[in-house]
Amino acid sequence: MKTIFVLLIIGSALLSLPSQQATSPVGRWEVKFTLLDSAERHLVFTAVENGDGSFQLLDTGPDDKPVKEPKAAAWSLSEGNLSVSGEVELQIGNCCRQTGTLIFKSKFKNSDSLQGKLIFVTNVDEEESAYKYRSTVGTFTASRLK
Repeated sequence: MKTIFVLLIIGSALLSLPSQQATSPVGRWEVKFTLLDSAERHLVFTAVENGDGSFQLLDTGPDDKPVKEPKAAAWSLSEGNLSVSGEVELQIGNCCRQTGTLIFKSKFKNSDSLQGKLIFVTNVDEEESAYKYRSTVGTFTASRLK
């Protein structure tokens, strides 16, 4: 009888364990992104504990050069949805460079791969916009760096 009781306790404990650990963004990610009417761009996103991180912009500086200093970024993970954002300066179309907030939204494809949408909201006022800011959208993929 004691053996059956012990087996029931062990079985219920095993059933209550999650089938797989929650995926964490902590680590370094190679990100490829494209905004509408722009060429593909690249950055490395480094996520550390507590939602902190940084963007190392690889080809978004003037003349498609790397940006020397990493830019602060933040991330949050809620119900499997990953959000990452940070202030950057990007080329918009083929005319101008603008500062603003780059926001990535995605779900994990697997523990080492992300795919999703992004939006870049500039710091420039735009009267025609309902939100009074210029914005553009795009897509991205990211792979965890080993």
